[in-house]
Amino acid sequence: MSSVAPNGASQPSAARRRLVFLRSGRLLRHADFERVYQRGRRYFAAHITVFYLLRVGSDGMRTGFTVGRAFGGAVERNRMKRRLREAVRMQQAESMPAVDVVINPKKPARDMDFSELAKEVAQAFLAIQRFAEKQASRPVS
Repeated sequence: MSSVAPNGASQPSAARRRLVFLRSGRLLRHADFERVYQRGRRYFAAHITVFYLLRVGSDGMRTGFTVGRAFGGAVERNRMKRRLREAVRMQQAESMPAVDVVINPKKPARDMDFSELAKEVAQAFLAIQRFAEKQASRPVS
């Protein structure tokens, strides 16, 4: 298998490059996850729970995923994380506030269609944007 793209270019297309899930856009440290769980807010959907915490002094969204052992075996957990990453990638085109997000799927999410999962993620991000706008418009006391 060659690393060269079909059109002869060695780099992915501009559209594909824009949707890459960069390391800077991910929550990686345990302390970051704990901070979101302890100080953040929650958004509940039918198949996912989204924890989020607004950040000050930085821009962009950072996302993490938690899929516990109760969800299933390693193959099922990793598959769910891949599906969630793709759903988040699809939403990154829109501007998001400086926020840390942790997405935790519920067991019934295993059997749901990807379009439904992506729709739930989109609704959660919309709720986060609304909350951030509301917080930004609040007077500082």
